[in-house]
Amino acid sequence: MNTRTTATAPGRTASPRAAGADDPPGHGRQPPAGGDGPAVAALVLGVTGLLTSVVFVGGLLGVLGLVLGVVALGAGRRTGVGRGKAVAGLVTSCIAIVLSVLMAFFMVWYADNTQECYRPDTFRQYTQCVHEQLTGN
Repeated sequence: MNTRTTATAPGRTASPRAAGADDPPGHGRQPPAGGDGPAVAALVLGVTGLLTSVVFVGGLLGVLGLVLGVVALGAGRRTGVGRGKAVAGLVTSCIAIVLSVLMAFFMVWYADNTQECYRPDTFRQYTQCVHEQLTGN
């Protein structure tokens, strides 16, 4: 009598069926990994750009997020992965760019209108001068 045993790795069974072949969708199987890296990067850059648009860094991050969002949207059309994140990255990046540009215009306007107030002796004099310059009194 010639019996042969098959060695299997610990924790595995010697089953002829493939693991997860008959499982219902969403149970035990994970979607393919990767593919939405540029979309996630665009979203992160867009949100970070929104948070930093007050200090002008947001405009640069918004431009990078915009480029990655367009790339991710193109890849999402082909693969169907990450389109929502790509669109969210595009929207947040565009808003970050607009806010940075508006902030830059505001800073230039403010500096132009308060130019005479830059060498006060005290902070109180500075605030009084700025108030006079902006209200026209």
